[in-house]
Amino acid sequence: MTRSGDVNGDRAKTANLRPSLERSALRRRAPAIRIERRVAHFRSLLIWPVLVGGTALAGTALVAIFGTTISPYLFFWQASQEVEYLHEEPRRKPLVKDRNGGVAAIGRIRLDTMVGMAISNLIALAILISMAAVAAKSGASTIETSAQAAEALRPVAGPYAFALFAAGVIGTGLLAVPVLAGSAAYAVGEARQWPVGLGRRPLEARAFYGTIAVATALGTLLNLAPINPIQALFWSAVLNGVVAVPVMAAMMLMARRSDVMGRWVIGRPLQLLGWTATLIMTLCVSGMLLLSLLPRLTGAS
Repeated sequence: MTRSGDVNGDRAKTANLRPSLERSALRRRAPAIRIERRVAHFRSLLIWPVLVGGTALAGTALVAIFGTTISPYLFFWQASQEVEYLHEEPRRKPLVKDRNGGVAAIGRIRLDTMVGMAISNLIALAILISMAAVAAKSGASTIETSAQAAEALRPVAGPYAFALFAAGVIGTGLLAVPVLAGSAAYAVGEARQWPVGLGRRPLEARAFYGTIAVATALGTLLNLAPINPIQALFWSAVLNGVVAVPVMAAMMLMARRSDVMGRWVIGRPLQLLGWTATLIMTLCVSGMLLLSLLPRLTGAS
């Protein structure tokens, strides 16, 4: 009787402790559950994002994202740099004429492009995620100035928010200014058949270096103009997305011509991939224009 009473008492104590133990385990598990839910929500938003500000604004933002990913100036910059390498190494030949080292060069260019695009897209995704989280925490729904963008970082960086933002802006400028000004100079110089190339001396390519100087000066003057810098960045990305459509179409047409590419004409898989990307860009730009003009046309009727 004593043993059965002790057993029953232990069972009763265990039954009384079970709810508190379950609550304690649930409290320990709660942060993990919240993280799992947020990760699942994040994955769903990556596949099907929520449209904020209307369908027309969302379509414009999509074109801007594509415009920063497939920027037309990158085509000119990468191709021009490959030509620069030919000038620096006299032993190297153009791919159309090189029957021995062409395969290795194509492999290097392919690896360079794939690694660069992968890293740049990961950075862009990190920027989108971090800025969305920081803006949501700080309550900043719209950012119109650099000061507001720096202030939005305060929940994360604290008193170093402005220093962190300034370091990011300076680093981006040092990276972007030479590429943007240089690609513009390459595009204009090659269209005008000027001597071009950063390997040339300034006196040998005066117009080329002059174009770089003018492009850099115009970019500097824009800082003094009464222009919303955030809006300027946004609409320049949209413009890149619009211009990318004819550039991609022209590139695909040239890449399949043997009189241009020689034996390096792209195969069917790359043609399918390239034309699919061009079609997607065309549909996005067309949809953006249609959604932007439709309310005006409907209102006019």
